[in-house]
Amino acid sequence: MTPALLYLALACAFTGLLWLPYVVDRLHVRGWADTLGYPERPAPPSPWARRLIRAHANAVENLAVFAPLVRVAHAAQVDGTAVGTAAGVYFFARVVHAAAYTFAVPVVRTLAFAAGFAAQAVIALRILAQVFA
Repeated sequence: MTPALLYLALACAFTGLLWLPYVVDRLHVRGWADTLGYPERPAPPSPWARRLIRAHANAVENLAVFAPLVRVAHAAQVDGTAVGTAAGVYFFARVVHAAAYTFAVPVVRTLAFAAGFAAQAVIALRILAQVFA
C-alpha cells in the first residue's frame, strides 16, 4: 500500500467517525427518546457540537475532492514522495481543522483548511504534470 492510499484510508476513517462526539452531545442534551425519535422542538446542540457538525460537513466536502485525486494518482502511477507527503499533510490538516473548528480556534482552523487545500492542489498538479509531460 502506498503512503497516499494509507492516508486516504485514515482520512476516510476519521471523517466517518467525526459524528460520534456530537451524537453523544445530542444524547446528553436531548436524552434518548428525543435523540432516537422525531421531537417537534428538539433542544439545540451544545456550541462545540454545532461547530463539530459544521467541521464534519466540511470534512465530507473535502474528502469528495481528496479521495478521487488520490485514486487517480494511484491509477495513473503518479506515486512518489510528493503525492505521499501531500496526502499525509492533508490527513493531519483535516484532524487539526476538526479540532480547531470544534474548540473555536479561528486562525488555526483557517491555516489547517488552507494546508489541506494546498495538499489537494499538489496532488492535482502532480497528476496534471504527468498528463502534460
